[in-house]
Amino acid sequence: MTVTPGGTTHRKTLRWQNARVVAVRDETPRAKTFRLALPEPRVHVAGQYYVLRLTAPDGYTAQRSYSVASAPDETGEIELTVEKLDDGEVSEFLHDVVQPGDELEVRGPIGGFFAWAGDTPALLVGGGSGVVPLMAMLREGRRSGRRDLVRLLVSARTPADLYYADELPGPETTVVWTREAPPGTTRPVGRLTVDDVAPLVTGDQVVYVCGSPAFADAATAVLEQAGVPVGAIRVERFGPSG
Repeated sequence: MTVTPGGTTHRKTLRWQNARVVAVRDETPRAKTFRLALPEPRVHVAGQYYVLRLTAPDGYTAQRSYSVASAPDETGEIELTVEKLDDGEVSEFLHDVVQPGDELEVRGPIGGFFAWAGDTPALLVGGGSGVVPLMAMLREGRRSGRRDLVRLLVSARTPADLYYADELPGPETTVVWTREAPPGTTRPVGRLTVDDVAPLVTGDQVVYVCGSPAFADAATAVLEQAGVPVGAIRVERFGPSG
């Protein structure tokens, strides 16, 4: 499939299709990754998302948007990482009911502003589950052999809360612990500071910030203090929608 310039949404992405769940794995005690096989493969751009819809027997529907965590490829499979939210009608169903072999209704990929094509320098700053679309960018940089273009800074509360803990570490990544750090960590626990960000700023990057509204606002302020122009910062905020 031909991807539209800048990763903008194509009319085909607005059509629903039934994706088969081929694998489910735990990321943290409250987050799972679902690998889906699409009957009509659509190559996404790192940073884009899919809308997932559940339909009850009485016709009631609920839908939520989830960022793609996997790198773009031609396999026809994508990965969505979903945090389980208390009383979240969609996230609780996915965590408690969905198993490999089930089908889920999705449409996408969608989005252009927060998409990274993989050919320009990028600084990625994520908090908690906000690391999901940034992980797609990191994976794309590694997959394409352009690790030099990507730097990822992740803020996590504790080691148990870190998404993709086995895969994330590398020379391109830095983790900031805000409440509890693993043994041997030299940086004191605490929120993101300009000292964390400044060494990663090169002046030619587009900066992608993803997390809760509070994290996104705080990270943006820190980036500006580090000398990043406002026009170079792209922000994606999320809230607990279930």
